[in-house]
Amino acid sequence: MEVREVSSLDPADRAALFDRDAGIDAVREDVREIIERVRAEGDEAIRDFSREFDGVEVENVDVTERAARAAESVDATTRAAIEHAAANIRAFHERQRPEDWREDFDGRELGRRFRPVERVGVYAPGGTAAYPSSALMGVIPATVAGVDHVAVATPPAAELDPVTMAAILEAGADTVYQVGGAQAIGALAYGTETVEAVETVVGPGNRWVTAAKAEVRGDVAIDFLAGPSELLVVADETADPRLVAADIVAQAEHDTRSAVALVTEDADLASAVADEIERQVPARDRADVIRGALDHDASGLFLADSRDEAVQFAEAYAAEHLSIVAEDDEAILDRIDSAGSAFLGPSSPVAAGDYASGPNHVLPTGGGARTTGGLSVDTFLRSTTVQRISEDGLATLRETITTLARAEGLEAHAESVEKRFVDEDARS
Repeated sequence: MEVREVSSLDPADRAALFDRDAGIDAVREDVREIIERVRAEGDEAIRDFSREFDGVEVENVDVTERAARAAESVDATTRAAIEHAAANIRAFHERQRPEDWREDFDGRELGRRFRPVERVGVYAPGGTAAYPSSALMGVIPATVAGVDHVAVATPPAAELDPVTMAAILEAGADTVYQVGGAQAIGALAYGTETVEAVETVVGPGNRWVTAAKAEVRGDVAIDFLAGPSELLVVADETADPRLVAADIVAQAEHDTRSAVALVTEDADLASAVADEIERQVPARDRADVIRGALDHDASGLFLADSRDEAVQFAEAYAAEHLSIVAEDDEAILDRIDSAGSAFLGPSSPVAAGDYASGPNHVLPTGGGARTTGGLSVDTFLRSTTVQRISEDGLATLRETITTLARAEGLEAHAESVEKRFVDEDARS
């Protein structure tokens, strides 16, 4: 990879780096047609699309029992890894559960309560690789939130992937459907003869899945519109170029459209990382995919003139994954507000977060970290504010309410308060 100076980037370069998108516009029309067919034809459309897109003949869309049988074939070592990862993810998400509360504010008993949505659909991608980790990340926060029924949709296959099925069941899913792509999102959102409609749809996927989530948003809640994986490494001269390169190569492995970048003030480090990437890529099984990602317009190795410039670059990039490998990593993190998940220090590879450290790996991409965080227990909760106001408490608010109501021309609002003081006024 070529090392470029941040100061040399022109507006087009900056747009490519900082205005990344999920690439869904090109498929929106096709996705809309797929969803319309699923709504109209139900299971028949699912079977047709499974045959057309996946090359699989689907008999039963609900494969919950088959999933359980498939999971039984997982070896003990892999099962232990799934259980360990699930326990860590569950423990982290349990810390996110908010508590209901009530407090007295001078005659106003005010509070907030939290209730889970009832039905959730989690998309667990398949395609070029199996992703049991995504099943854990999608299902566990929903179960921790207390969702009554969690369904998982995953692309069909002649043989269900036993590791993915084991992860789905370990996470606590209630139902497993074999349906992928945009048709899966449509089925979860609107239901079919077999698939029960849900209230919230979450999970990562390709641009067809993302475009489908954009289509159904409004009819159901979604997490966010996420694109291919992203990594930005902010590093100083203390970083080991071998490890920085390894993290970049690892995230590039996801997709040719993944965005991977380094920004540093140290020219020697940037050059060494470039050399290391060239050494490491040929040894990887998905070398072609990795090279495609390294050539992506939003990828690159960048040399900053100063720490301030490096931090400004990182804030503008708003990466899904932010790795900080520097002597003063905490100070750097304090200056960067926009990142999906931050990894500090040389012993915190992004792969740890991808699988087993605990935080969720379903994260905003394309600069979405400027406005939202990753998938969490909050995604599956509704909050209700609660108020009980005493007569004295309302009396202290009376003039404020009626004055503002009349200022807005809403006389009935003012009267709804005044009528509660009719008897008292008559006695005065």
